[in-house]
Parts: sequence; C-alpha cells; structure tokens
Amino acid sequence: MYIVMNRLEVPAEQAGAFEERFSANMTNTLAGVAGLHRSALLRPHRDQDPYVAVMEFDSEESFRGWLASDAFRAAHGHGPRNGGDDGAGDGPGPSVSSYEVVTEVTNPA
Repeated sequence: MYIVMNRLEVPAEQAGAFEERFSANMTNTLAGVAGLHRSALLRPHRDQDPYVAVMEFDSEESFRGWLASDAFRAAHGHGPRNGGDDGAGDGPGPSVSSYEVVTEVTNPA
C-alpha cells in the first residue's frame, strides 16, 4: 500500500467553500482511478491546523500513473507541476508526503 498525504492550508473563513469544491472535485475525478483504494479529505479540529487529503494506492507505480493521467489533469486543471495545486485558489500548493505501509491492522466487520 502506498499512501500520499497533502496538507492544505485553508483560512477558516474559506473552509466551507473549500470543502464543497474539493469534495465535488474528488467525487467527479477519482472514481475508476487505477490502483486507488481510498481517498479522503480530513477536516482539522483546530482552525490553525491544515486539512489533510489522503489517497491510498496499491503501489507507487499506481500513484505515478495517476499523476500522468487525464483524471489528474481534470482534478487540478493541469499536469503535474512543482508544489501541486490544492484547489483553494492563489498561494503555494500543498505540502505533499508519501509513505509505504509497514504494518496495518484491520478489524472484521
């Protein structure tokens, strides 16, 4: 499993519009992305903390494939670029981190 996390700084007064736009964008562009298991937008509990967008891919190769895909361009309005684009308007792109899962515990339903 390959996890990518984007930390997105959003002013508190723009949070509602950001959530609406970002969530609609996720819904419209991520269905059917090869190798994508899950994507979530996490709302911070404190205004000073960033939003976090989490994507879980089956491999780094699947993530790289998404970066080069039409779905990525549709979601971001362009191809990959330095810093990315958080969809929140002007300003620097998100802070992106990626991880490989070492250990995972799941509980049966």
